[in-house]
Amino acid sequence: LMSQKKFEEIKKSNQAAARKLLEEHCSSSSEEEGDEDLEGKQGKIVANTFTTYTTHTDGDIHELERTKQYLNEAFQAGAMTCLICIASVKRNQAVWSCSGCFCIFHMPCIQKWAKDSQFLVSSVTDDDFGKKDYPWPCPKCRFEYKRSETPSRYYCYCGKVEDPPLDPWLVPHSCGQVCEREFKPSCGHKCLLLCHPGPCPPCPKMVTTTCYCKKAKPIPRRCSAKQWSCQLPCGRKLLCGHHKCENPCHAGNCQPCPRVSRQKCVCGKKVAERSCASPVWHCDQVCGKTLPCGNHTCEQVCHVGACGECPRSGKRSCPCQKSKFSLPCTEDVPTCGDSCDKILECGIHRCSQRCHRGPCETCRQEVEKQCRCGKHTKRMPCHKPYLCETKCVKMRDCQKHQCRRKCCPGNCPPCDQNCGRTLGCRNHKCPSVCHRGSCYPCPETVDVKCNCGNAKVTVPCGRERTTRPPKCKELCSRPPTCHHANQEKHRCHFGPCPPCHQPCQKVLEKCGHLCPESCHDQALVKQTGRHQPSGPWEQPAEPAFIQTALPCPPCQVPIPVECLGKHEVSPLPCHAVGPYSCKRLCGRMLRCQNHTCMKECHKVTEVDSSTGKNKAGPECLHCEEGCSKSRPAGCPHPCVLPCHPGKCPPCVQMLRIKCHCKITSLYVECRKITTADVSEKNLLSCCKNQCPKELPCGHRCKEMCHPGECPFNCNQKVKLRCPCKRIKRELPCNKVRENQVSVECDATCKEMKRKASEIKEAEATAALEEEKRRQQAELEAFENRLKGRRKKSRKRDEVAMELSPWQKYKSYLLPVCAVVVAVLMWYIFHGVD
Repeated sequence: LMSQKKFEEIKKSNQAAARKLLEEHCSSSSEEEGDEDLEGKQGKIVANTFTTYTTHTDGDIHELERTKQYLNEAFQAGAMTCLICIASVKRNQAVWSCSGCFCIFHMPCIQKWAKDSQFLVSSVTDDDFGKKDYPWPCPKCRFEYKRSETPSRYYCYCGKVEDPPLDPWLVPHSCGQVCEREFKPSCGHKCLLLCHPGPCPPCPKMVTTTCYCKKAKPIPRRCSAKQWSCQLPCGRKLLCGHHKCENPCHAGNCQPCPRVSRQKCVCGKKVAERSCASPVWHCDQVCGKTLPCGNHTCEQVCHVGACGECPRSGKRSCPCQKSKFSLPCTEDVPTCGDSCDKILECGIHRCSQRCHRGPCETCRQEVEKQCRCGKHTKRMPCHKPYLCETKCVKMRDCQKHQCRRKCCPGNCPPCDQNCGRTLGCRNHKCPSVCHRGSCYPCPETVDVKCNCGNAKVTVPCGRERTTRPPKCKELCSRPPTCHHANQEKHRCHFGPCPPCHQPCQKVLEKCGHLCPESCHDQALVKQTGRHQPSGPWEQPAEPAFIQTALPCPPCQVPIPVECLGKHEVSPLPCHAVGPYSCKRLCGRMLRCQNHTCMKECHKVTEVDSSTGKNKAGPECLHCEEGCSKSRPAGCPHPCVLPCHPGKCPPCVQMLRIKCHCKITSLYVECRKITTADVSEKNLLSCCKNQCPKELPCGHRCKEMCHPGECPFNCNQKVKLRCPCKRIKRELPCNKVRENQVSVECDATCKEMKRKASEIKEAEATAALEEEKRRQQAELEAFENRLKGRRKKSRKRDEVAMELSPWQKYKSYLLPVCAVVVAVLMWYIFHGVD
């Protein structure tokens, strides 16, 4: 059970790892694929996305450039970037697209952004925290969304499919269905592309419409460009009422009349040249007309209509507004004599003067005043404001800086300092006023270009360091760095150009051949003689390589050349052409006619060309060896002459040889031994002495020194004994060896054998009895221990046991008997002799 459980756990972990590997393999933006395969695959996906649209436009994709750019960014590595976390957006990640700027964000990032934005706004402005519905903005375009529009689920671009499945043959995060979103501005039609990122293209439908001025006949046009101008004069009457619009057919209202005319002001006192589009204007003079009272004039500036009644006619109030008088307009209203009683500027006290003209005086009453922040009080005139010197320590709305305003009443103003925090791009700082929460993403974009600048991809600021430059299809335009007129064709790239692999083709100075090796004007060579480490604590530096021009290698064109000894003709490299040795032995026959020259292949001067190439020359070795010809059989001496042609002379040296018995050394001429036959060699090898060899019987051979084995005919007398060795006789050796005679024992010998056997039987019987007594004693001792007798009585019984005479003196009698028997046998044998 344990092993089965463990197997299941390992199986699940392997399946999870396989799924993760598959997701990473299929994930988009930050991973590379094969260039040609990827481009072909993207082209097919884009073509399938535009198929429905291009059928209405007869293949024209001019209006799809912006949408195509969004599609390419969806496939481009690093182009789709979440501006909140500044990380790549992958195929298998849940995303959300803004409907205003169409920027794509990670689903968890935008959810956190919306939550934080609502929290910050409600914590500052909402007394009932969290109860009001505050909008949250898009991090890029600041387009505001309601709280109910906070994304909670992952949808495709068109919003039809929730959690769209990962399909490598569709645009990332697309459902593959027709978009069907309404065009903007709305025309009543829907988008015909497959589910796609970015804005929908212009409407491709055909409609019949007339021009702006309605003068031309209706013609069929695309719905996205259905408003058009016939370029004829508009002809509509302008607002001035005198002239007509002369502009070409246009949309909307006509422009103001551009002509100029002399026009009177409203009051009719001045005339000026003014634009015909604004005929009503006012001059800067006072009206001055006499009012109906006949005593005063109108004080209004140039105006339209009647001047109105005199402002001093009718009932008028005194300055304190308590009494009213009916007086002619020529008389002023008198004061009533009552107290003024108007509210002073302080808003608390009233004026204590009598009714008077003009403004009331300032309030001079002393009151107990509290400062604006409410921390201090002081007695002072009412008209003077009281501000203490205490600085407010409350935090402003940014929750970073203190208010620091003197005598603050509590409504601290918003923070006016710059935020200055480094944005997520790590290149710019936040330009906004100091605020709470996260800063808006950096609005800047950066173009990541290839080396030549023809290909580029626009990425958010901060992603340029991790985004790979786009692959440029243009050829590298750098001039060649080697001696060739044109460099090998390769695509635009960063860094130095790859090494030139064209054949060098330089003319070699020594031989005139062309160098066939690859170009070596900029070869990488390991730098030598660098700084050596001063001790084991210093880390060894990595080997450095430098680019340098290498000389052309030696010419390798094969040239046939004959060796010095004229053994062979070999193709040698052009740079190594010259006299050479083939490393073989010379092999020419020396003057001795027995040996050849053992020198390595060398130059030989031909003395006589008729003798051929095998004749040794003066440069060959001179034979200094002795004669190595085979000697006659049996001659161990070398030839006394040096190496010579022909046969060797006979050997006259004395040869030392052993005789047949191998005792005596004999000196004989070597040639006699080598030329003698078998009988003569036996005679020359005989020393004429008795053979020292022993016969098988042990006696010496009686013959003269001879080859081979000795004859067996020994007649020497030998002694022969009976089986008991008592009787002895002398007989010939050859008869004894052949078992022809023998010596038998007599009666005396038999009697001695009998006595000896009786003694052995007596000894064996005594030993057997002794063993039985010993066993009996051990048995009795064992029985006594079983009966529980005392230790003392056991000792007394053991002491009371008596030993027999044989047991007491056995150790002394046995050696004596042996000596007696030996003496008796010796006497018997010697007595018989």
